[in-house]
Amino acid sequence: MKRLLLLPLAFSFLHAQKFNVVEATIPEMQAAMAAGKLTSHELVTQYLVRIAMYEDLLHAAVTVNPNALKEADALDRERAQGKIRGPLHGIPIALKDNIQTTEMPTTGGALAFAGYVPPYEATLTKNLKDAGAIIIAKATLIELANWVAGAPTPMPAYNAVALFGMNPYDPRRDPRPGSGDGRAVLSPGGSSSGAGTASSLWAANIGSDTGGSIINPSNQSMLVGIRPTIGRISRYGVIPITADHDTAGPMTRTVADAAILMSALESASPDPNDAATKTCTPPAGRDYTKFLKPGALKGARIGIPRAFYYDRPTGGRGRGGLNAEQAKVMEEAIAMLKQQGAIVVDPANIPSFVDPDPKQNFTNWSYCSGAEQGKGKDEGCSVNFKYGMKRDFNAWLKTLGPSAPVKTLTELREWNLAHVKAGAIRFGQSRLDISDEMDLEADRARNQADVRKDNLLSRTRGIDAVLKEHNLDAILTPGANGADLAARAGYPIIVVPFGMVPNHPQQSPFPAGFNAKPSPFGVAFTGGACSEPRLIEIVFAFEQATKRRVPPSSTP
Repeated sequence: MKRLLLLPLAFSFLHAQKFNVVEATIPEMQAAMAAGKLTSHELVTQYLVRIAMYEDLLHAAVTVNPNALKEADALDRERAQGKIRGPLHGIPIALKDNIQTTEMPTTGGALAFAGYVPPYEATLTKNLKDAGAIIIAKATLIELANWVAGAPTPMPAYNAVALFGMNPYDPRRDPRPGSGDGRAVLSPGGSSSGAGTASSLWAANIGSDTGGSIINPSNQSMLVGIRPTIGRISRYGVIPITADHDTAGPMTRTVADAAILMSALESASPDPNDAATKTCTPPAGRDYTKFLKPGALKGARIGIPRAFYYDRPTGGRGRGGLNAEQAKVMEEAIAMLKQQGAIVVDPANIPSFVDPDPKQNFTNWSYCSGAEQGKGKDEGCSVNFKYGMKRDFNAWLKTLGPSAPVKTLTELREWNLAHVKAGAIRFGQSRLDISDEMDLEADRARNQADVRKDNLLSRTRGIDAVLKEHNLDAILTPGANGADLAARAGYPIIVVPFGMVPNHPQQSPFPAGFNAKPSPFGVAFTGGACSEPRLIEIVFAFEQATKRRVPPSSTP
């Protein structure tokens, strides 16, 4: 399904050159189709040709929809009859390959699921189609959303089905000794690769995020990424890690495109298959585009959490802080906020980040994620990710019925061990191992206690506290650094393209003579629960005032 024959597309491709899809926005595509200057068939044709041109360079797609042109033709006929399904009518969108579709496989990048077509579609897939979208491809990811291999051999941007994902801003392999396995020299940023969207292989893509897999790759590919409040978008039909933190969300080149996708992704009423969808009330008409206000920064109160995010810990020890190049980018962003009339509260430190009690400090409380944090060795970390993986992955497998390739997490681990020579678990499966050893009954109380602590440090004494103390609309964090806090809280965060910084690894520098290209470095705004409308106002105003997105030169 992934390989394409170009000859049948030649005539349509030449005809479609009246409209160029490179960096084209969804409103521009819709306007051209409404004016009769473009058809969905022509749009899909251009994207298919670009996929064929650049897929070997980027590894952005796991599967390409073999019926995309037929679906485009059907939508063109509907348009000719005056029927417009919604804001995405005829627009090609890619889904991360852990989001279920019934016309293409959903593999999660796991070899055990290669070629597997599930028996039902994700709720968000149905919502996109109801809005007129064409699911053109399944986008690559780190295998099972990066919950396969942690320490001692953490998995790079890789899965056993589509291999290594690359970053279009430097789509070369890492030349350093010990890294010569094909991995990218510039990480695509996480398990929801934005490479295809950044390179205009499709109009936009939908990612999923448990601990940063929308914000990280969006930052690394100069995209707008929205991780919504947990429950804003239904997770039904999305391969899970833990329902306490999982969500899907849009990854686009502009804030306007992200707002259009949010309008389509959110259901009109709660999904009976996902209780969390009762958390937030959709905006009137489920229309997020009404929050695209260019003057919205005037009077907006934005906090700068200097501790950890900007400033290194006292004495230069521990994690956190920015290097000189990153700090320069952030100071420029802060200056732009002030220039646009925002009220910048600086500093606005997060209480749980500056608590002198190590046991009450968020920066010391990560989730258990590697072999060294198995049962009996996990006192200092939250068990929720590994507990939730066993609980929710097994529950998801049951929804697949008899067609499921494996029936339990245990069976998947055993299948992987039996197929190592075929390419399974190239980096091990330590995260699956520490998940499967959890006892859902005996460890329930421990998980509940850790969830309470997660919420205390990330919400009550975290985002909620800093927003309330300074009467803030949002806090501003560098790059993707704020992704973990927002993810642990289950609150919305939006990253916007802004700058570039050198790709200079602190450990194991590149060999002499290798000139690494700069890495994108955006800025992110985080708000309280269900604050997406206000955040969209803020990020749209910031985007319009700065317009810093630069397309990758490797895929012109």
